[in-house]
Parts: sequence; structure tokens; C-alpha cells
Amino acid sequence: MLWRSKFEIGFINIMFSTIVKFQDYGQQVVEAANYIGQGFAVTLDHSNRLPITVQYPYKKNLPSERFRGRIHFEFDKCIACEVRVRVCPINLPVVDWIFLKDVKKKKVRNYSIDFGVCIFCGNCVEYCPTNCLSMTEEYELSSYDRHELNFDQTALGRLPPSASQDVSIQLVLDSRN
Repeated sequence: MLWRSKFEIGFINIMFSTIVKFQDYGQQVVEAANYIGQGFAVTLDHSNRLPITVQYPYKKNLPSERFRGRIHFEFDKCIACEVRVRVCPINLPVVDWIFLKDVKKKKVRNYSIDFGVCIFCGNCVEYCPTNCLSMTEEYELSSYDRHELNFDQTALGRLPPSASQDVSIQLVLDSRN
């Protein structure tokens, strides 16, 4: 009986395909268990870490060394060259100057920046030839009225308090040590 019946051949094919399906299912179960194990390992790894959330109004983080905050303007150093207006990607600084004929130089009358529009790129600070502009650590510029974000030379000339001397920042630094 070398020849088997069609029924026997069909039964063998069904059994073989069923065994292959069980093998595929077993491989899928092993892969799923592996993924679940990886996720569980990540969860366990994070359970040993301390939270890094800072309760902002009460505690503040110290800005990094190269942080680009509000711009500080020194009126006496400015020569009204308008380089910062040319390098600003949004033509933001408004410089009003007069030409003094007796000394043949320009003098700044008014200077303003609208921080509601400023993208804090730092180009104006980088390209200023007299270094009359600098970036400060001040980042709390929120306001309910966007017109309050338009700073003139008087407001730009005020230096904000150093962030490293803020009492609430000291609390955050002490708690990390």
C-alpha cells in the first residue's frame, strides 16, 4: 500500500499545517512576553528614580550658562549702527536716532524691542559691535496684555536680579544636594 488515499493525504496536510500554526503562535507568544518583559524592566528602572518635577511658582530651576533670556541694553555704549536691526530675522528692534552734525555721529534717541514677537535667537547680541546688548537670565516675561511686552530703552536698561541669588532657586539647589 504505497499509495495512500486522498483522505489520508488531506489529513496529513491538515495536521502539518496545524502544527506549523501552533509553532507560529508559540513564537508570537514568546515575542509578546519579551515585549511585556522589556516594558516591565523600563517601569522598574524608573521606579528607582527621584521625580524631577519642579513646583514652578514656588521653586525655580537655575538657567543654563548659555541661556537666552530677556535682552539687556546699555544706552551709553550704543552708536546707532543698526546692525542688530539688519541681522534680526524678523526686523524687530526699533532704533530711533538723530545725526549730530557738529561731531558727525549718530546718537540714539529711542530704542525698543517687542518681546511678544522676539524669537530670542541672539543674533542682535552676537553681532553688536559695541557689546551694548547682552542676554540675561530673566525668562518670566508672561503678561495678560501683549503691549506690556514692548520694552523701551529704560526697561531694557534695568538689570534683572541674578537668578542664582533668588531664594527659591537656592531651595531647589539645596534639595538636589
